Amino acid sequence: MRPLIVMLLSCCGLSASLCPAGEGRRPNMVIVLVDDLRWDELSCTGHPFVRTPNIDRIAREGARFRNAFCTTPLCSPVRACLLTGLHTHHHGIIDNTNRSEQSHKLQTFPLVLQQSGYETAYVGKWHMGNDDSARPGFDHWVSMKGQGTSFDPVLNINGEQTRFQGHTTDVLNEQAVKFLRGTGRRPFCLYVAHKALHPELTQRDDGSITDPSAARFLPAERHRTRYADAAIPRRLNVMDSPDDKPALRRRIGNLPPLGSATATSDATIRDRLRMLAAVDEGVGLLLEELSRLKQLDRTVFVFTSDHGYWYGEHGLSVERRLPYEEGIRIPLLVRFPGRIKAGRLIDECSLSIDLAPTLLDLANVKSAPAMDGRSLVPLLMGETPVDWRASFLIQYNSDTVFPRVHKMGYRAIRTRRWKYVRYLELEGMDELYNLQADPYEMENVIDQPNSAAVLKRLQSELDELIGSE
Repeated sequence: MRPLIVMLLSCCGLSASLCPAGEGRRPNMVIVLVDDLRWDELSCTGHPFVRTPNIDRIAREGARFRNAFCTTPLCSPVRACLLTGLHTHHHGIIDNTNRSEQSHKLQTFPLVLQQSGYETAYVGKWHMGNDDSARPGFDHWVSMKGQGTSFDPVLNINGEQTRFQGHTTDVLNEQAVKFLRGTGRRPFCLYVAHKALHPELTQRDDGSITDPSAARFLPAERHRTRYADAAIPRRLNVMDSPDDKPALRRRIGNLPPLGSATATSDATIRDRLRMLAAVDEGVGLLLEELSRLKQLDRTVFVFTSDHGYWYGEHGLSVERRLPYEEGIRIPLLVRFPGRIKAGRLIDECSLSIDLAPTLLDLANVKSAPAMDGRSLVPLLMGETPVDWRASFLIQYNSDTVFPRVHKMGYRAIRTRRWKYVRYLELEGMDELYNLQADPYEMENVIDQPNSAAVLKRLQSELDELIGSE
C-alpha cells in the first residue's frame, strides 16, 4: 500500500457521528459543483453586488467554510480529487488531457455509496477525458463530451444521445430535478457538475488553446444585461507587477508581459456573474423539489467549486493553474438541519480531498477505502480535533494547453502563515510568501536572509507531504 495513504488512513475519521445506525434512513446527498467559481463571487462570501439568494440560503441555514481550498487548481485533476478523496498523484488524473480510460477506474465515493445501498446519479460535465459514457458507481447518468457547450447541449442520458435546446445550465438543472422526482424508497446521492462558469474556448486536437484571450462566457439570454452598471471589485494585487516572480517574467513567444493590459476585463467578469445567476436558480429548484418531496431536511446539501479564476491578479487572466490564493481558494457550503447549526462559520482548513470522506462518514459507511482527505464531520459539529491539519499540499503537472504556464509544474505547501512554491522544471524561480504580512502575495521573500530558516523548514515539510510520489 502507498506509504502516504497508510499514514493518512487513521486520519479519515469515519465516525458516522451525525447519523448513527438505527436512526432510520441514512441522509440523502445533493452536491452542486460549479466550474471555475472563485470563493469571493457569492453574496454570502462578501461580493458587493452579485445576487445569489438560493446559494446564500445554504450558508444561512448551514455551515460556511472560510478557508476551503483545492489541492490542484485544474479542472480534471481536482474533479477526481473531489470524487475519490485522493491527491492527484494518487488517483492518476494528472492533467486536462484525455484521461477517459483512467477515469473509468476511479474508486469514487458515489461508487461506495451505491455499493452500500444508495441510488446514485451524475448530471453534468465529467471532464476527465472526452468520453461521455457512464462511469462506474452511477445508477443514472447524464453527461456531455469533453467541455460541452454553453447552449443546445448534446447529452448522453443512460447511453442515449439527446440534443436539447436552450442554455446548458438550465438543461442540467431540469435533468437534476427530474432525477429527484424519480427517487423512491432508497437514500439517494445526486452529483450535479455544471458547465458554468467555464468559458467557451477553441481547442486544438492536443487540447491546447488557440487563443486564450478569446475566452467567452455566455450567460442565459434573460441574464444578459444583469449587473450592467455595477463597478467590478478588484483585489490589490491586480496592480502587482510580477517583477519578483521569475517564472511569470519569462518571455514566451509573442505573449505580452503580464500587467494591467493582460488582466480580465470588466465585461468578462460581468458575464461570469451572469452565468452564475442560472446556477443559483438551479439551486433554488433543487431546494424546492426536495421540500415538495419532504426530503429537504433529510438531505445533506453541498455547494462548492473546483478552483478559482483570475480577475487580473499579478496580471493573470485565464491560466487557473497557479497556486496563488485566487486560484486555490474555493467556496464550501454545507446544509444539514438538525445536525449542522444554522449560520456556522468554520475557519479550520478544508480541502477538496475532504468531500469524499465527509459524505461517506455522514452515510455511516463502515468500509470506506483509504483516502488522503479527512472527514469534516467534527468541524461541522462545532468541534476542532487537536491534530487538525496546519498545512497542505498543492500540486500541478505541466501541460501545453496554456503557453503562459508551460513548464510551470510545481509542488507547493501552504500553512496558516506561509506558502512555498517549488517549480519542477524551472531553476532558481521558486517562491515564498508570508501570508500574514502579505496576504496578496505581492512580495516573494525567498531570497531574503531572514527567510532562510522558515524556507528550510517548509522544504522539509513539503518533502514529507509529497511522500512516495
